[in-house]
Amino acid sequence: MGLEQAREHLKKWNKDSEIVILNTSSATVELAAEALGVTGGEIAKSISLYDKEGGVILIVISGYQKIDSSKFKQEFGLKAKMLTFEDVESLVGHPVGGVCPFGVNKKVRVFLDESLKKFEYIYPACGSVNSAIQLTTTELENFSGSEKWVDVTKE
Repeated sequence: MGLEQAREHLKKWNKDSEIVILNTSSATVELAAEALGVTGGEIAKSISLYDKEGGVILIVISGYQKIDSSKFKQEFGLKAKMLTFEDVESLVGHPVGGVCPFGVNKKVRVFLDESLKKFEYIYPACGSVNSAIQLTTTELENFSGSEKWVDVTKE
C-alpha cells in the first residue's frame, strides 16, 4: 500500500523516478515544507472526507488552506466530515501523513482546489510519511485523475 501504489500509478507518466524519499518525516505541512525547502503554501495537502455513498472525497488543497464548510456543502451537497484516523488508510489506500491522489482506492473521488493554482510548483506526498514529488498544477491535474477543479477553501 501507500508508496508502492503511488509509484506504480506515476509510472504511467514516467514520473515514478522523480519521487523524493526524505530522511525525515514530511507528514505535516510544516515538516514537508522544511524538508523540501519550500513554503507551506506550496505543499499540496490532501484532505479526506466521507461522501454520501460510502466512498471518499479527496480534495488536494494548498498547504495552509482550510476547507470552508459552506463552500463544501454548496459544491458537494453534504456537510464536510473528515475521515477518522482509523479509516484513512483502509478507505483511501495511503497512511495518514502520506495521503495523495496517486494510486488511491476505487471509491475515492479526487478534486483539486483552486488555491493550488497560484504556485508554479506544488509538492504532494506520494503515499508515505517521508515522500513527495514536485509537479506543476497541470501535471497534478493529469496524473491525479481528478474530476474537476473546485473552490472549497477559506479566503
